[in-house]
Amino acid sequence: MISRKEFLKQASLFSAGSFLIGPIAGLNSKSDISPAVTILYTNDTHARLDPFPSNAREFAGLGGIAQRASLVKKIRSQNKNVLLLDAGDVFQGTPWFDVYGGSVDLKLMTEMNYDAMTIGNHEFDRGPDGFAEAARKAGFPILASNYFVRETPLNPFVQRQLVREIDGFRIGIFGLGIRLQGVVDRGLYGDVRYFDPIQVSQRMVQSLRIHNHCDYVICLSHLGYSYNDDKIDDLKLAKQVEGIDLIIGGHTHTFLDAPVSVENSSGSKTVITQMGHSGIRLGRVDVSLSDSSETPEIYSRYYTVGRQE
Repeated sequence: MISRKEFLKQASLFSAGSFLIGPIAGLNSKSDISPAVTILYTNDTHARLDPFPSNAREFAGLGGIAQRASLVKKIRSQNKNVLLLDAGDVFQGTPWFDVYGGSVDLKLMTEMNYDAMTIGNHEFDRGPDGFAEAARKAGFPILASNYFVRETPLNPFVQRQLVREIDGFRIGIFGLGIRLQGVVDRGLYGDVRYFDPIQVSQRMVQSLRIHNHCDYVICLSHLGYSYNDDKIDDLKLAKQVEGIDLIIGGHTHTFLDAPVSVENSSGSKTVITQMGHSGIRLGRVDVSLSDSSETPEIYSRYYTVGRQE
């Protein structure tokens, strides 16, 4: 079993849209990495199933779920161990949602073999019943560790955490949602109850690492990257909770060209990343083990969906 050590000692620019993160005495080039697992991810796709039109003022021709699916398929053909994750707000933003209420999005994500998503605030835009109806099309787990949904229509479709084992490497995944009060109309989230993300994350890390023997822990967060007040965000979460290796964020539509490393009081570090909105980017993190160490090393990059890479 692989132990978690302090493995983020240096973050250096590798090329445009590509970053190598590893120990100081670690990798020197992309070719040195033989991934144990490739993690692909999206956030805030907002029902953007079609690419932006060619005459759009911004992002012309970019995005679109068909182009994303083609890119994911190509990456899977080159890497046998791939996880595909989403950090929420799959719903709302185009007529696809207005007509189909998110069911088409979740059906197509299922066909793409997504492994998990977390819940964004816009998933409640048609209330718990509407969300539950769409969730019937999701052939993958919907994760929400800090939402209590037991007394709602969402209960059959939501779980707190997920463990995937790949070639003996155990990956634990949990999801966090934003405080719904003040963001979502009270009538739209019904009896869904919100709990403090810091306390919940501490329990999730303990469960995944100690009880489920996970080597690597991922948080799918729809909290938002950074706020100027005391509202919890990904930066504060990483600083206050030890044991999260990777936070895949959403909600604030932040385009992070490079992953951000945050150190907490124990000296361990967490990597934060987020891919903007509308499916314009597909993020990628390769997690590997060096020959001389049990310390995970990661190589991170992103793809612009619809642009030749």
